[in-house]
Amino acid sequence: MELEHSQAKCTKKLLPVMDALEVLNGKWKLPVIIALSFGARRFKEIVRQVGITDKMLSKELKELEMNQLVQRSVYDTFPPTVEYELTEYGRTLHKVIRALGEWGEKHRERIMRKK
Repeated sequence: MELEHSQAKCTKKLLPVMDALEVLNGKWKLPVIIALSFGARRFKEIVRQVGITDKMLSKELKELEMNQLVQRSVYDTFPPTVEYELTEYGRTLHKVIRALGEWGEKHRERIMRKK
């Protein structure tokens, strides 16, 4: 019976992590979110800052919008100005990104010491 209880606990912990990874999957979503964490950006600014292709950025921004992490604003100018920024919900990822960055720095140091 203990094994079933452990499996249930594991599944309960695993499912939310899998959900988060599903939303943040791929090479580009976190770099785009990090770029937008410094304020609203126009499309080409994100392309240059992140080093991503137009096509891939378009795809990633649509998925981030769908998951309510990024907001697209179109301004009535000529030509129209379009900016992207993190939503309040998207800003809740700051702690997660900071923790990943801290872990990544320690991991890099550890691996570099072994070489």
